[in-house]
Amino acid sequence: MNTGCANCRTTMNFYETGYLYLFHEECDIKPLREALQKDDHTYVLPFHNIESLYEILEPYAHILVEQGWTCSISSSDKPGEYYSAEDFLNKMKYRDMIELIQKGEFVSYLQPIMELERYELYAYESLLRSADPSRKINPGQLFKAAELTGFHSMLDQRARKTAIESRVGNIEKGVKSFINFLPSTIYNPEYCLKHTFQIVDKYGVNPEDLVFEVVETEKIEDVSHLKSVLEVYKREGMKVALDDVGSGFATIEMLSLLQPDIVKIDRTYISGCDRHTDKQQFLKTVIQTARELGISVLAEGIERKEELAFCKEVGVNYGQGYLIGKPALVPEKPLISAL
Repeated sequence: MNTGCANCRTTMNFYETGYLYLFHEECDIKPLREALQKDDHTYVLPFHNIESLYEILEPYAHILVEQGWTCSISSSDKPGEYYSAEDFLNKMKYRDMIELIQKGEFVSYLQPIMELERYELYAYESLLRSADPSRKINPGQLFKAAELTGFHSMLDQRARKTAIESRVGNIEKGVKSFINFLPSTIYNPEYCLKHTFQIVDKYGVNPEDLVFEVVETEKIEDVSHLKSVLEVYKREGMKVALDDVGSGFATIEMLSLLQPDIVKIDRTYISGCDRHTDKQQFLKTVIQTARELGISVLAEGIERKEELAFCKEVGVNYGQGYLIGKPALVPEKPLISAL
């Protein structure tokens, strides 16, 4: 699978039996007791179980990293691609997740988003899950492992593809899909997003029904790059949203620069917003800022009727949370009867 982005590893094989190679051009000290010297700079360790191999390596991890060793794993007597010891050990540690990213099947669980003025269905957010019920991996942990091992571009692209495919036969035209993406995985938006746009065309999805949502806004350092990514999405007729908005991204200057269509208020500001004046003031400030710029506001994590009522009262446009509906493989209508 070619993701079209430069730093994404397209393959990483883990052999149940094979050989570990350790190479260091300048260090002559044997890196671990069990290894055999192959030549002046290379040591080799045959293994018959990959789990036991990681157990052997783990106590030596800090030495391999500090001394600058490189490592390779192969099923033959010739090494494959070498990685730095830190990179290799991360790949070994998270090998189950890497195999899922590379070869596993994914599905999207869909959580309803409601338009608050009329209590009508507005959209579903697509949330990545493993298609195998026995592999219940936390998406946050999966993306963290992908980041540590160099597979975050591949995972991010697969998540976008799965989200677009999940509309077929599940979501009516006119109902929007919120699709998360990591700006850090998109190095050249004109090139890296081609695959996403091809999937949109393949399934005949109306671009206007898609909302691409920036996650981890607090970690964004290159604002000009993010702006260029958002502009490419918007040029293709799609909407863009900023997730987990806090005070740093709620300024008129920042929102004016990025011009998102929607800002999502993090659940920490929504939980108990009917009872906490500081949260109320924050919400009112963001709503006022958004209104001045023609941006809609979405509240995440609504779990109580009182929170919903307050959000509606102060002018929040859209709501999302367990009170409205939980994520499900088969999309559910908002629980309007419970409101």
